[in-house]
Amino acid sequence: MHVLFVHKNFPAQFGHIAARLISERGHRCSFLSETPEAVTAGIRKLHYKAKGGATEATHYYSRTFENGIWNAEAVRQAAVALDGDPPDLIVGHSGFGTTLFLRDRFKNAGLINYFEYYYRPDNSDLDFRADFPVAERDRLRSRARNAMILLDLEHCDAGYAPTPFQRSVLPSEFRDKVRVLHDGIPTDVWFRHDGLERRVGEHRFGPGTKLITYVSRGFESMRGFDIFMRAAKKICDRDPDVLFAVVGEDRIAYGGDEKHIDGKSFKAHVLAQDDYDLDRILFLGRLRPKTLAKLLSLSDLHVYLTVPFVLSWSLMDAMACGCAILASDTAPVRDVIAHGSNGLLVDFFDVDGLAGSALDLLSDPQLRRRLGAKAAATIAESYSSDIMFPQIADFYEEVAAGLGGKS
Repeated sequence: MHVLFVHKNFPAQFGHIAARLISERGHRCSFLSETPEAVTAGIRKLHYKAKGGATEATHYYSRTFENGIWNAEAVRQAAVALDGDPPDLIVGHSGFGTTLFLRDRFKNAGLINYFEYYYRPDNSDLDFRADFPVAERDRLRSRARNAMILLDLEHCDAGYAPTPFQRSVLPSEFRDKVRVLHDGIPTDVWFRHDGLERRVGEHRFGPGTKLITYVSRGFESMRGFDIFMRAAKKICDRDPDVLFAVVGEDRIAYGGDEKHIDGKSFKAHVLAQDDYDLDRILFLGRLRPKTLAKLLSLSDLHVYLTVPFVLSWSLMDAMACGCAILASDTAPVRDVIAHGSNGLLVDFFDVDGLAGSALDLLSDPQLRRRLGAKAAATIAESYSSDIMFPQIADFYEEVAAGLGGKS
Protein backbone atom coordinates (compact mmCIF):
# COMPACT_ATOMS: atom_id res chain seq x y z
CA MET A 1 0.00 0.00 0.00
CA HIS A 2 1.19 3.51 -0.86
CA VAL A 3 0.11 6.12 1.71
CA LEU A 4 0.32 9.84 0.99
CA PHE A 5 0.38 12.07 4.08
CA VAL A 6 -0.37 15.77 3.77
CA HIS A 7 0.41 18.44 6.37
CA LYS A 8 1.90 21.92 6.22
CA ASN A 9 4.70 20.75 8.50
CA PHE A 10 6.81 17.61 8.69
CA PRO A 11 6.66 15.34 10.66
CA ALA A 12 3.63 16.80 12.51
CA GLN A 13 1.23 14.09 13.72
CA PHE A 14 2.10 11.70 10.92
CA GLY A 15 5.87 11.30 10.63
CA HIS A 16 6.30 8.61 13.26
CA ILE A 17 3.27 6.73 11.91
CA ALA A 18 4.69 6.80 8.37
CA ALA A 19 8.06 5.49 9.57
CA ARG A 20 6.41 2.54 11.30
CA LEU A 21 4.12 1.82 8.35
CA ILE A 22 7.31 1.36 6.32
CA SER A 23 9.33 -0.62 8.86
CA GLU A 24 6.56 -2.76 10.40
CA ARG A 25 3.86 -3.12 7.74
CA GLY A 26 5.96 -2.91 4.60
CA HIS A 27 3.98 -0.02 3.11
CA ARG A 28 5.40 2.86 1.08
CA CYS A 29 4.87 6.41 2.32
CA SER A 30 5.10 9.85 0.74
CA PHE A 31 4.63 13.15 2.57
CA LEU A 32 3.55 16.45 1.03
CA SER A 33 4.49 19.49 3.13
CA GLU A 34 5.94 22.98 2.96
CA THR A 35 9.32 21.61 4.06
CA PRO A 36 12.11 20.82 1.54
CA GLU A 37 12.10 17.65 -0.55
CA ALA A 38 14.12 14.76 0.86
CA VAL A 39 13.95 11.12 1.90
CA THR A 40 13.69 10.72 5.67
CA ALA A 41 13.38 7.33 7.39
CA GLY A 42 12.29 5.92 4.04
CA ILE A 43 9.57 8.56 3.64
CA ARG A 44 9.61 10.42 0.33
CA LYS A 45 9.08 14.09 1.14
CA LEU A 46 7.54 16.29 -1.55
CA HIS A 47 7.27 20.07 -1.34
CA TYR A 48 4.37 22.38 -2.05
CA LYS A 49 4.13 26.13 -1.76
CA ALA A 50 0.98 28.23 -2.08
CA LYS A 51 1.32 30.96 -4.68
CA GLY A 52 -1.12 33.30 -2.96
CA GLY A 53 -3.33 33.74 0.06
CA ALA A 54 -5.56 36.06 2.01
CA THR A 55 -4.67 39.74 2.17
CA GLU A 56 -5.95 42.76 4.07
CA ALA A 57 -8.47 43.19 1.26
CA THR A 58 -9.91 39.71 1.92
CA HIS A 59 -12.93 39.75 4.21
CA TYR A 60 -11.83 39.05 7.78
CA TYR A 61 -14.29 36.18 8.12
CA SER A 62 -13.16 34.33 4.98
CA ARG A 63 -9.36 34.58 5.25
CA THR A 64 -8.94 31.06 6.63
CA PHE A 65 -10.93 29.64 3.72
CA GLU A 66 -9.02 31.75 1.19
CA ASN A 67 -5.70 30.43 2.50
CA GLY A 68 -7.10 26.90 2.41
CA ILE A 69 -8.03 27.17 -1.25
CA TRP A 70 -4.55 28.37 -2.17
CA ASN A 71 -3.08 25.46 -0.18
CA ALA A 72 -5.42 22.99 -1.87
CA GLU A 73 -4.39 24.15 -5.33
CA ALA A 74 -0.69 24.11 -4.45
CA VAL A 75 -0.96 20.53 -3.14
CA ARG A 76 -2.90 19.44 -6.22
CA GLN A 77 -0.18 20.80 -8.48
CA ALA A 78 2.67 19.32 -6.42
CA ALA A 79 0.98 15.91 -6.41
CA VAL A 80 1.67 15.57 -10.15
CA ALA A 81 4.97 14.04 -9.02
CA LEU A 82 2.99 10.98 -7.92
CA ASP A 83 1.02 10.46 -11.12
CA GLY A 84 3.25 7.51 -12.00
CA ASP A 85 2.90 6.04 -8.51
CA PRO A 86 -0.53 7.05 -7.23
CA PRO A 87 -1.39 6.57 -3.57
CA ASP A 88 -3.84 3.96 -2.36
CA LEU A 89 -4.65 6.13 0.66
CA ILE A 90 -4.45 9.86 1.41
CA VAL A 91 -4.21 11.00 5.05
CA GLY A 92 -4.29 14.71 5.84
CA HIS A 93 -4.89 17.19 8.63
CA SER A 94 -8.23 18.92 8.18
CA GLY A 95 -8.58 22.68 8.15
CA PHE A 96 -5.60 23.67 5.99
CA GLY A 97 -7.41 22.70 2.78
CA THR A 98 -4.55 20.50 1.70
CA THR A 99 -6.53 17.36 0.79
CA LEU A 100 -9.52 19.05 -0.84
CA PHE A 101 -8.59 18.47 -4.50
CA LEU A 102 -6.51 15.29 -4.18
CA ARG A 103 -9.46 12.95 -4.77
CA ASP A 104 -9.90 14.64 -8.15
CA ARG A 105 -6.36 13.62 -9.09
CA PHE A 106 -6.31 10.19 -7.42
CA LYS A 107 -9.87 8.97 -7.88
CA ASN A 108 -9.27 5.45 -6.55
CA ALA A 109 -7.52 6.45 -3.33
CA GLY A 110 -9.15 6.25 0.07
CA LEU A 111 -9.25 9.53 1.98
CA ILE A 112 -8.86 10.00 5.73
CA ASN A 113 -8.84 13.36 7.48
CA TYR A 114 -7.48 14.06 10.94
CA PHE A 115 -9.88 16.37 12.80
CA GLU A 116 -8.24 18.34 15.57
CA TYR A 117 -10.86 20.94 16.42
CA TYR A 118 -14.14 22.52 15.34
CA TYR A 119 -14.72 26.16 16.20
CA ARG A 120 -17.77 27.43 18.06
CA PRO A 121 -18.71 31.01 18.96
CA ASP A 122 -20.26 30.17 22.34
CA ASN A 123 -19.46 27.86 25.26
CA SER A 124 -16.01 27.21 23.82
CA ASP A 125 -12.38 28.26 24.00
CA LEU A 126 -13.44 31.58 22.50
CA ASP A 127 -15.55 32.79 25.42
CA PHE A 128 -14.25 30.60 28.28
CA ARG A 129 -12.21 33.46 29.70
CA ALA A 130 -14.56 36.33 30.43
CA ASP A 131 -11.53 38.34 31.55
CA PHE A 132 -10.46 38.40 27.89
CA PRO A 133 -13.73 39.40 26.21
CA VAL A 134 -14.14 38.28 22.62
CA ALA A 135 -14.95 40.83 19.93
CA GLU A 136 -18.13 40.34 17.93
CA ARG A 137 -16.18 40.02 14.67
CA ASP A 138 -14.16 37.16 16.15
CA ARG A 139 -17.30 35.39 17.30
CA LEU A 140 -18.75 35.61 13.80
CA ARG A 141 -15.48 34.60 12.17
CA SER A 142 -15.42 31.39 14.21
CA ARG A 143 -18.38 30.05 12.22
CA ALA A 144 -16.71 30.77 8.89
CA ARG A 145 -13.44 29.17 10.05
CA ASN A 146 -15.19 25.79 9.88
CA ALA A 147 -15.90 25.98 6.14
CA MET A 148 -12.92 23.89 5.06
CA ILE A 149 -13.41 21.47 7.95
CA LEU A 150 -17.02 20.93 6.87
CA LEU A 151 -15.89 20.20 3.31
CA ASP A 152 -13.42 17.66 4.67
CA LEU A 153 -16.08 16.03 6.85
CA GLU A 154 -18.36 15.63 3.84
CA HIS A 155 -15.62 14.61 1.41
CA CYS A 156 -13.54 12.10 3.40
CA ASP A 157 -14.20 8.38 3.60
CA ALA A 158 -13.44 8.42 7.31
CA GLY A 159 -11.74 10.56 9.91
CA TYR A 160 -10.21 10.42 13.32
CA ALA A 161 -9.75 12.75 16.29
CA PRO A 162 -7.19 12.29 19.05
CA THR A 163 -9.50 12.56 22.09
CA PRO A 164 -13.20 12.15 22.92
CA PHE A 165 -13.53 15.86 23.65
CA GLN A 166 -12.09 16.84 20.27
CA ARG A 167 -14.48 14.47 18.52
CA SER A 168 -17.42 15.76 20.60
CA VAL A 169 -17.17 19.31 19.24
CA LEU A 170 -17.70 18.14 15.65
CA PRO A 171 -21.23 18.46 14.22
CA SER A 172 -23.33 15.51 15.39
CA GLU A 173 -24.35 14.54 11.85
CA PHE A 174 -20.71 13.75 10.97
CA ARG A 175 -19.45 12.15 14.18
CA ASP A 176 -20.19 8.61 13.00
CA LYS A 177 -17.53 9.08 10.32
CA VAL A 178 -14.88 10.01 12.91
CA ARG A 179 -13.15 7.61 15.29
CA VAL A 180 -11.20 8.48 18.42
CA LEU A 181 -7.59 7.46 17.84
CA HIS A 182 -4.77 9.25 19.58
CA ASP A 183 -1.57 9.81 17.55
CA GLY A 184 0.40 7.88 20.16
CA ILE A 185 3.13 8.97 22.58
CA PRO A 186 6.59 7.59 21.70
CA THR A 187 7.60 6.15 25.06
CA ASP A 188 11.12 5.47 23.78
CA VAL A 189 11.52 9.27 24.01
CA TRP A 190 9.11 10.17 26.80
CA PHE A 191 9.99 8.11 29.87
CA ARG A 192 11.34 8.80 33.34
CA HIS A 193 15.12 8.94 33.55
CA ASP A 194 16.59 7.92 36.91
CA GLY A 195 19.81 9.06 38.54
CA LEU A 196 20.02 12.44 36.81
CA GLU A 197 21.98 15.35 38.22
CA ARG A 198 19.58 17.82 39.81
CA ARG A 199 20.18 20.69 37.43
CA VAL A 200 18.08 23.06 35.33
CA GLY A 201 20.35 24.53 32.69
CA GLU A 202 23.31 25.85 34.68
CA HIS A 203 21.25 26.04 37.86
CA ARG A 204 22.07 23.16 40.22
CA PHE A 205 19.77 22.41 43.14
CA GLY A 206 19.87 20.00 46.03
CA PRO A 207 17.47 17.29 47.21
CA GLY A 208 15.75 19.73 49.57
CA THR A 209 14.57 21.88 46.65
CA LYS A 210 11.30 20.90 44.95
CA LEU A 211 10.93 21.46 41.21
CA ILE A 212 7.67 22.51 39.54
CA THR A 213 7.52 22.34 35.74
CA TYR A 214 5.25 24.10 33.25
CA VAL A 215 5.40 23.51 29.49
CA SER A 216 3.55 25.34 26.72
CA ARG A 217 4.32 26.05 23.06
CA GLY A 218 3.64 29.72 23.73
CA PHE A 219 2.93 31.78 26.83
CA GLU A 220 -0.72 32.75 26.48
CA SER A 221 -4.09 32.94 28.19
CA MET A 222 -5.51 29.83 26.50
CA ARG A 223 -2.91 27.72 28.30
CA GLY A 224 -3.36 29.66 31.54
CA PHE A 225 0.12 31.16 31.64
CA ASP A 226 -1.09 34.14 33.67
CA ILE A 227 -2.96 31.87 36.11
CA PHE A 228 0.13 29.72 36.53
CA MET A 229 2.38 32.70 37.18
CA ARG A 230 0.05 34.16 39.79
CA ALA A 231 -0.02 30.80 41.56
CA ALA A 232 3.76 30.49 41.22
CA LYS A 233 4.22 33.78 43.07
CA LYS A 234 2.01 32.59 45.92
CA ILE A 235 3.98 29.35 46.11
CA CYS A 236 7.29 31.23 46.11
CA ASP A 237 6.07 33.48 48.91
CA ARG A 238 5.01 30.51 51.06
CA ASP A 239 7.82 28.03 50.39
CA PRO A 240 11.42 29.23 49.81
CA ASP A 241 12.52 25.75 48.68
CA VAL A 242 10.52 25.62 45.44
CA LEU A 243 12.07 26.18 42.01
CA PHE A 244 10.12 26.60 38.76
CA ALA A 245 11.22 25.50 35.28
CA VAL A 246 9.10 27.09 32.54
CA VAL A 247 9.50 25.72 29.01
CA GLY A 248 8.15 27.40 25.88
CA GLU A 249 8.50 30.40 23.63
CA ASP A 250 7.54 34.00 24.25
CA ARG A 251 4.80 34.02 21.64
CA ILE A 252 1.06 33.57 21.26
CA ALA A 253 0.28 30.34 19.43
CA TYR A 254 -3.50 30.52 19.76
CA GLY A 255 -6.12 33.12 20.52
CA GLY A 256 -6.06 36.90 20.43
CA ASP A 257 -4.14 37.97 23.53
CA GLU A 258 -2.40 40.74 21.62
CA LYS A 259 -5.72 42.61 21.48
CA HIS A 260 -5.66 42.99 25.27
CA ILE A 261 -2.02 43.78 26.10
CA ASP A 262 -1.01 47.05 24.37
CA GLY A 263 1.50 45.50 21.98
CA LYS A 264 3.66 43.71 24.57
CA SER A 265 4.20 39.99 24.51
CA PHE A 266 1.82 38.17 26.82
CA LYS A 267 4.77 37.05 28.95
CA ALA A 268 5.92 40.67 29.36
CA HIS A 269 2.35 41.71 30.13
CA VAL A 270 2.04 39.10 32.87
CA LEU A 271 5.44 39.78 34.42
CA ALA A 272 4.59 43.48 34.62
CA GLN A 273 1.58 42.73 36.81
CA ASP A 274 3.57 41.70 39.90
CA ASP A 275 7.03 41.31 41.40
CA TYR A 276 8.24 37.85 40.38
CA ASP A 277 11.43 36.21 41.64
CA LEU A 278 13.05 35.31 38.32
CA ASP A 279 15.96 33.67 40.16
CA ARG A 280 13.48 30.98 41.14
CA ILE A 281 11.20 31.02 38.07
CA LEU A 282 13.53 29.97 35.28
CA PHE A 283 12.50 30.48 31.65
CA LEU A 284 14.27 27.86 29.54
CA GLY A 285 12.90 28.56 26.07
CA ARG A 286 12.08 25.71 23.74
CA LEU A 287 13.80 22.39 24.50
CA ARG A 288 14.46 19.36 22.33
CA PRO A 289 12.32 16.34 23.26
CA LYS A 290 15.11 14.29 24.87
CA THR A 291 16.26 17.29 26.90
CA LEU A 292 12.71 18.04 27.97
CA ALA A 293 12.13 14.39 28.95
CA LYS A 294 15.11 14.61 31.31
CA LEU A 295 13.81 17.86 32.81
CA LEU A 296 10.36 16.30 33.35
CA SER A 297 12.08 13.35 35.02
CA LEU A 298 13.41 15.76 37.65
CA SER A 299 10.00 17.34 38.18
CA ASP A 300 8.35 17.00 41.57
CA LEU A 301 5.11 18.45 40.18
CA HIS A 302 3.94 19.35 36.68
CA VAL A 303 1.26 22.00 36.16
CA TYR A 304 -0.91 21.98 33.04
CA LEU A 305 -3.72 24.44 32.35
CA THR A 306 -5.95 24.80 29.31
CA VAL A 307 -9.29 26.25 28.30
CA PRO A 308 -11.61 23.84 26.40
CA PHE A 309 -9.43 23.41 23.34
CA VAL A 310 -7.00 20.97 21.72
CA LEU A 311 -5.25 18.90 24.38
CA SER A 312 -1.50 19.56 24.40
CA TRP A 313 0.95 16.77 23.71
CA SER A 314 3.02 18.23 26.56
CA LEU A 315 0.55 16.97 29.17
CA MET A 316 0.80 13.40 27.95
CA ASP A 317 4.57 13.67 27.55
CA ALA A 318 4.78 14.71 31.21
CA MET A 319 2.52 11.82 32.21
CA ALA A 320 4.74 9.39 30.29
CA CYS A 321 7.71 10.74 32.26
CA GLY A 322 5.96 9.85 35.52
CA CYS A 323 5.20 13.39 36.63
CA ALA A 324 2.69 14.09 39.36
CA ILE A 325 0.14 16.17 37.45
CA LEU A 326 -1.84 19.14 38.73
CA ALA A 327 -4.13 20.29 35.92
CA SER A 328 -7.19 22.37 35.13
CA ASP A 329 -10.57 20.73 35.58
CA THR A 330 -11.59 21.31 31.96
CA ALA A 331 -13.17 18.93 29.45
CA PRO A 332 -10.10 18.03 27.36
CA VAL A 333 -8.04 17.30 30.48
CA ARG A 334 -10.73 15.05 31.95
CA ASP A 335 -10.30 12.76 28.93
CA VAL A 336 -6.93 11.63 30.31
CA ILE A 337 -6.77 12.68 33.98
CA ALA A 338 -9.06 11.13 36.59
CA HIS A 339 -8.93 13.26 39.73
CA GLY A 340 -7.20 11.47 42.58
CA SER A 341 -6.12 8.53 40.41
CA ASN A 342 -3.48 9.66 37.91
CA GLY A 343 -3.42 13.36 38.78
CA LEU A 344 -5.28 16.13 40.55
CA LEU A 345 -7.66 18.66 38.98
CA VAL A 346 -8.39 22.22 40.08
CA ASP A 347 -10.69 24.91 38.77
CA PHE A 348 -8.93 26.77 35.95
CA PHE A 349 -9.52 30.20 37.52
CA ASP A 350 -8.79 29.30 41.16
CA VAL A 351 -5.31 30.72 41.72
CA ASP A 352 -5.45 30.13 45.48
CA GLY A 353 -6.69 26.57 44.94
CA LEU A 354 -3.92 25.89 42.43
CA ALA A 355 -1.23 27.22 44.77
CA GLY A 356 -2.67 25.41 47.78
CA SER A 357 -2.98 22.08 45.95
CA ALA A 358 0.58 22.42 44.67
CA LEU A 359 1.95 23.05 48.16
CA ASP A 360 -0.06 20.13 49.56
CA LEU A 361 1.31 17.82 46.89
CA LEU A 362 4.87 19.00 47.41
CA SER A 363 4.55 18.06 51.07
CA ASP A 364 3.34 14.54 50.24
CA PRO A 365 6.03 12.62 48.29
CA GLN A 366 4.18 9.33 48.64
CA LEU A 367 1.08 10.74 46.92
CA ARG A 368 3.24 12.31 44.20
CA ARG A 369 4.92 8.99 43.50
CA ARG A 370 1.57 7.20 43.33
CA LEU A 371 0.03 9.76 41.00
CA GLY A 372 3.14 9.84 38.80
CA ALA A 373 3.32 6.07 38.50
CA LYS A 374 -0.37 5.90 37.59
CA ALA A 375 0.06 8.69 35.02
CA ALA A 376 2.93 6.81 33.36
CA ALA A 377 0.86 3.62 33.38
CA THR A 378 -2.05 5.45 31.73
CA ILE A 379 0.17 6.41 28.81
CA ALA A 380 1.88 3.02 28.57
CA GLU A 381 -1.40 1.10 28.63
CA SER A 382 -3.68 3.37 26.58
CA TYR A 383 -1.77 6.03 24.62
CA SER A 384 1.74 4.86 23.80
CA SER A 385 2.78 4.57 20.16
CA ASP A 386 3.13 0.82 20.64
CA ILE A 387 -0.53 0.63 21.68
CA MET A 388 -1.90 3.14 19.16
CA PHE A 389 0.11 2.36 16.03
CA PRO A 390 -1.50 -1.06 15.33
CA GLN A 391 -4.96 0.50 15.72
CA ILE A 392 -4.11 3.38 13.38
CA ALA A 393 -2.46 1.09 10.82
CA ASP A 394 -5.46 -1.26 10.82
CA PHE A 395 -7.75 1.72 10.34
CA TYR A 396 -5.71 2.98 7.40
CA GLU A 397 -5.69 -0.45 5.75
CA GLU A 398 -9.42 -0.82 6.24
CA VAL A 399 -10.18 2.48 4.53
CA ALA A 400 -7.69 1.81 1.73
CA ALA A 401 -9.43 -1.50 1.08
CA GLY A 402 -12.65 0.40 0.45
CA LEU A 403 -14.44 -0.46 3.67
CA GLY A 404 -14.89 3.24 4.45
CA GLY A 405 -17.06 3.78 1.40
CA LYS A 406 -15.71 6.18 -1.21
CA SER A 407 -17.53 9.50 -1.42
